[in-house]
Amino acid sequence: MAAPLIELEQVLEQLIVEHEKLLRHIDSQQAAMKKLDARALEASAQEQEAARLRITALEARRRAIIAQLSQTMRLGPKPTLAQVADASPAARARLLALRQRLKQAATAVSNRAQIASRVAGAVLGHLNTAVRLISGAVEQAGLYTRNGTPQSSARIGLLEAVG
Repeated sequence: MAAPLIELEQVLEQLIVEHEKLLRHIDSQQAAMKKLDARALEASAQEQEAARLRITALEARRRAIIAQLSQTMRLGPKPTLAQVADASPAARARLLALRQRLKQAATAVSNRAQIASRVAGAVLGHLNTAVRLISGAVEQAGLYTRNGTPQSSARIGLLEAVG
């Protein structure tokens, strides 16, 4: 088997491992969101960013190897991994299996990231509402009883009801 094909298999395996790491980091981020743990959220975000950078570097290596194989095998300008696998029958089964595993890992990351973004949006929406309520209460001066409870007016005026 040619050296570029072996290197391609190694890069695909590394991509799968990095996607699985990214998936674990997304899961830890979701757990931190449930607990509202800011430090764990920050750590998870940094780990996710590091994993994304490693995936980007591996993807660049994968593309360079595919380009090299494309020239060697005369496959065309931008061959797919399936076309490279078809052009090399000895490595076809392994390459297609790695391709399938990588697709599954990338799909799982995409699905979990979408869920995480929705959860984060919901949490931010709740926090925004709480801050608005607090700022609205602080904005309007009121009278307080000796016990420290706010005293509400018996009658609400037209302007107060609309505002």
